[in-house]
Amino acid sequence: MKIIVIDGQGGNIGKQLVKSIKDSFPDILIRAIGTNSTATANMLKGGADEAATGENAFIVACREADVIIGPIGIAIADALLGEVSPAMAKAVGQSSAKKILIPLNKCDVLVPGVEEKSTGELLDDALKMIRAII
Repeated sequence: MKIIVIDGQGGNIGKQLVKSIKDSFPDILIRAIGTNSTATANMLKGGADEAATGENAFIVACREADVIIGPIGIAIADALLGEVSPAMAKAVGQSSAKKILIPLNKCDVLVPGVEEKSTGELLDDALKMIRAII
């Protein structure tokens, strides 16, 4: 199983996701994809097995993934302060991977029906979803 963790900006959410997943499932391959080098570096610090940066790496990783996880903005063109191109958002949407999108109410994306939770609580919920998939 190949889990792709995608993040942008500072990569802090991705770093926390990588660490949590690795702590729970040490034998699962985690590839970190950053929309910028800072995000990628932070996810490597979290324990990712592999990492790459940029649009093409993002698109290729989505084709190869069993699970894609990251903030909801990875599936929305121009989100994460413009770091997600339309081609990147399309790659997430068209991927056959299971997608776990963290519903952060940022970047003008509001998700009705989602409880207001701390980032830590959202990441815990995401880990439970990964456990159910595995």
